[in-house]
Amino acid sequence: MDEAGPSLIGVLSDTHGLLRPRALQALEACDLILHAGDVGDPGILEELGALAPLTAVRGNCDVGAWAERLPVSTVVTARELSIYMTHIPQDPTRVPPGNQIVVFGHTHTPDQEHRDGVLYLNPGSAGPRRGNLPVSLALLRLEGGSIQVEFVDLEGPA
Repeated sequence: MDEAGPSLIGVLSDTHGLLRPRALQALEACDLILHAGDVGDPGILEELGALAPLTAVRGNCDVGAWAERLPVSTVVTARELSIYMTHIPQDPTRVPPGNQIVVFGHTHTPDQEHRDGVLYLNPGSAGPRRGNLPVSLALLRLEGGSIQVEFVDLEGPA
């Protein structure tokens, strides 16, 4: 990542074995990709890793030897921001201090919320549709000191 210019981070979760072409297209320009668990198929990690550096955590549905290699939670640094990743959302008091962004999945509901100076981001589900919830991922744009979140509808027009 270029430390001087803007950074684009692709954030997705809950692919459950389905990596949509629209997701790959949305992530092509990313400097970093974060997958917040329930990957479903190790081939998805290979495809995402071919686009940009990738960090992934294990979700509650990720099983097998490949999944055991994924951490349950981790911390990633991007543009001097500390990003805590986990699959199942945690009580804010259980998130390690010093993180500016918390990325999680599990609920399949895209959402962003600021609490006590921390951005909590759920990109939604990028995999199979669950009920009438949207199918989405998120793009984080880091420029200067600002963080902008854009949700990408994976079933909408490209």
